[in-house]
Amino acid sequence: MEGKKPTIVSGITATGQLTLGNYIGAIKNFIELQKDNNLIIFVANLHAITIPIGKEELRSNIKNMIALYYACGLDPNKAIIYVQSDVLELTQLSHILLCNTTVGELSRMTQFKDKSIKMKAENGTEFIPTGLLTYPTLMAADILLYDADLVPVGKDQKQHIELTRNIAERMNNRYQQELFKLPNDFIPPVGGKIMDLQNPTKKMSKSSNDPKSFIELLDAPDIIRKKIRSAITDSDGKIAYNPEQKPGVSNLLTIYAVLKNITIETAVKTLNNYDYGQLKEEVASTIIATLEPIQIKYHQLIKDDTIDQLIDAGTEKARYLANKKLTKIKNTVGLNYKRK
Repeated sequence: MEGKKPTIVSGITATGQLTLGNYIGAIKNFIELQKDNNLIIFVANLHAITIPIGKEELRSNIKNMIALYYACGLDPNKAIIYVQSDVLELTQLSHILLCNTTVGELSRMTQFKDKSIKMKAENGTEFIPTGLLTYPTLMAADILLYDADLVPVGKDQKQHIELTRNIAERMNNRYQQELFKLPNDFIPPVGGKIMDLQNPTKKMSKSSNDPKSFIELLDAPDIIRKKIRSAITDSDGKIAYNPEQKPGVSNLLTIYAVLKNITIETAVKTLNNYDYGQLKEEVASTIIATLEPIQIKYHQLIKDDTIDQLIDAGTEKARYLANKKLTKIKNTVGLNYKRK
């Protein structure tokens, strides 16, 4: 991981099984980015507990996600892949950053507002976990701990990157040195956002309560076909890409184009004479062909201790970098009291 290649840091929250949306919007890009960058990817299990989640579900999600990262094509020789909670330095840095962040900054975050409203509406509770409020400083620690140059994010996360930059700049000014590198967001091109199969005006989410709305990476072929056949389209029967007027058909075209590594225009020309039933069959077949080798490799990894060895190796690399950075930070802010 030496040299002047850009460092890219990203993670996916362990709040459910990885979906086709995660693969197309994030993991597929990771595979390309690892070729020419210093790539650091983690399973965000500390972020997962900012809202209630069962312990057995969380344990299962963590291991499954790591196995799927590797099964999809992440290479331990090209990228550092680890579980967030294994890097103890992260929580120390998160507290340091929290002490340099204001309550006003955190309470103005759009995701905090949206999730708080959603929790109240769904559960009828006024109990809003503090971790939901402080989530952005933990995310900032994920990024600043490794001197990230770029952070692949969706549009809904751009505000978090802006806050990260503000915190970093504030501390750089306070201690009169470049303690932290200022990261930039990186939003993937077409295909960065796959929509809900049942409500194609919103993003596909592994946390959805409707299993028909998303495709899991480990779904069996017959389940995939069933979910795609039930995907919402429209009534005019024309194959065209128009996300505003034809969100359902446009979403299917996006999935097809990204998995085939072709442009949307080429996808429309290829499928122009298909009816919606044929379109769905073609999209389902493309998904199944993409996921089959991933599923085979996943089951090979998960059945023995290979995945545990990979996790340990990734943790060792991540903690080496994290400890080096945290030591510098603690020296700077005065926490290392033994230092002369």
